[in-house]
Amino acid sequence: MYMEGGLTLLKGPGKEFCNIRFGSEFHTSLYFVMQVCIEELNYILAEVNAHILPSRDDLSPIRTIAGGSVANTIRGLSAGFGISTGIIGACGDDSQGHLFVSNMSFSGVDLTRLRTKKGHTAQCACLVDASGNRTMRPCLSSAVKLQANDFKREDFKGSKWLVVRYARQNMEQILEAIRIAKQEGLLVSLDLASFEMVRDYRLQLIDLLETGNIDLCFANEDEARELIGGELTFDPEEALGFLGEYCKWAVVTLASKGCIAKHGKQVVEVAATGESKAVDATGAGDLFASGFLYGLVKGLPLEECCKVGACSGGSVVRALGGEVRPENWQWMYKQMHASHLVLPDLSNSTEEFTTQASKKEKQDCWTDCC
Repeated sequence: MYMEGGLTLLKGPGKEFCNIRFGSEFHTSLYFVMQVCIEELNYILAEVNAHILPSRDDLSPIRTIAGGSVANTIRGLSAGFGISTGIIGACGDDSQGHLFVSNMSFSGVDLTRLRTKKGHTAQCACLVDASGNRTMRPCLSSAVKLQANDFKREDFKGSKWLVVRYARQNMEQILEAIRIAKQEGLLVSLDLASFEMVRDYRLQLIDLLETGNIDLCFANEDEARELIGGELTFDPEEALGFLGEYCKWAVVTLASKGCIAKHGKQVVEVAATGESKAVDATGAGDLFASGFLYGLVKGLPLEECCKVGACSGGSVVRALGGEVRPENWQWMYKQMHASHLVLPDLSNSTEEFTTQASKKEKQDCWTDCC
């Protein structure tokens, strides 16, 4: 298992990445999730470190960066698109929490609503083999998090979007965050997290969709399959139609085949972008969401939102982990320019990053990292 693969360690309120790679190529495939305790996680890390092989390309096989699903999305919006973003959540007072704060602050994410609590920051080990198959081992039971009564209306004021990830263990917090967000007039974006989460808690997910409070829903192909019954052969457009019954915008991403999306009666199909060199698929869906949300914030048509998402999703798979490197942002901008898409204006982003706390009325996207 360790001779041809890699490890991604995610730590932070949205978790944090440490990627260990063996081999030089990855391809998008399935991944499996199983909860572990802190002792089991430490054992996994010790075993991987004991069997690590030298990298073939002189790059360090280990990277430690802040990340996690919704954190990846909002960091992408901030760092790559110049959209004002922030986190509502909690991290521990440990080294992982400090690293998360440092990385997100550097990327321009507003952390004025991030609470630091005494305890551990969430972690997750992700083993990735040379074919891109991933085995994830989240360790969340002892991690600090917000409770439902921690949310305040002022946390949401002036924002346009709330970005959340489906997680059964945090449903009380998710429902409360959505309730307050709707009172403040925010739109809500939901990511379906994993096919296991959809399969095991499908009825609860449908209950959430039936509230009518989810404006935008992202599902990958495996999540979409589980949503409509889990058959091996299925039509992604059926899942898209199902989501479209409850959401203003629905998106099903199809890895190398691109994506399909629906808004009202309009349905579009968009191919994957460019000759993207797939090194690690971690964060591809998260960064697709960054680009798609950027398009919505800028008022772009549905097809162009998908095309921007394809560009940003393609940028992150070119390196390890869920954070886009500077050279890969440049790759994305070239792809966007070639497709005649609206390029982000980053000319004032540095100034905006330093003054976000005093510009609450201009917040575009906030994420709930319980």
